[in-house]
Amino acid sequence: MKYAGLLVMPAGFFLTIGALLLFPASAQRAAFVLCGLAVEVMGVAVSVRGHMELRSENR
Repeated sequence: MKYAGLLVMPAGFFLTIGALLLFPASAQRAAFVLCGLAVEVMGVAVSVRGHMELRSENR
């Protein structure tokens, strides 16, 4: 599960960078940037949660 989170984080990063480069300054650009940041946050959450499950199994 942690590997899925690690793969999702760059996807959110590139979505954000792509939105900044491709869209003119407008509401569409802001929406895509927020979606990209949300994808990054979800990737971090999945990755952290994967590490937490691994720790609890070792005890």
